[in-house]
Amino acid sequence: MSKKIEKIKNNMERFREWEWTRYKKRKCRRIKEHNFTIIASNCGGTFIYYDMGLPYLTPTVNLSMGMNDFVKFAENLKDYLEQEFVEIKEESRYPIGLLGDIKINFVHYDTFEEGVRKWEERKKRINWDNLFIMGTDKDGCTYETIQRFEKLPYKNKVIFTHINYPEFPSAFYIKGFEDRSELGVITFFKKQFLKRRYLDDFDYVKFLNR
Repeated sequence: MSKKIEKIKNNMERFREWEWTRYKKRKCRRIKEHNFTIIASNCGGTFIYYDMGLPYLTPTVNLSMGMNDFVKFAENLKDYLEQEFVEIKEESRYPIGLLGDIKINFVHYDTFEEGVRKWEERKKRINWDNLFIMGTDKDGCTYETIQRFEKLPYKNKVIFTHINYPEFPSAFYIKGFEDRSELGVITFFKKQFLKRRYLDDFDYVKFLNR
């Protein structure tokens, strides 16, 4: 009986992986524009590029910023991109840099030098005519932060929130984190049969096709 159950489980897992691959392919077929830049506060933008098999046309890859820093960064994007990084020496699991007065966490880089090199390389690819700003209701985000985000001078922007904010057109409510003080990690998979990340609740293909 145990071998039979194990076989069923293996078949189900294979189906989940097959369906997940098909799901991403369907998204890829819907993408009309491939030359876009996502400026994101964390890895959400990175996963969109990765899942769609597209090159990273943004420096905000594999890193994170506090949300208040991110709004400040987005308010003066070109000015901050001209700044040079200074390494912050402190106890941390990952390298940290200071860009002007903005703290950048190089979460998925082994060294500060590698993070800076990739940042400099990718910021040259920015498509200033096709910018998308993506924030997240965490890492110090407050109601006032969301208000500032809403005022950012970009027509294509979204901030993912852990509760509903109908007063903010750019806010997109991700369900499942209402009992928390902030949004969880939206690149994690949900606990359900079909493989879906919390991020997949948002139709980012439609967002990018604008």
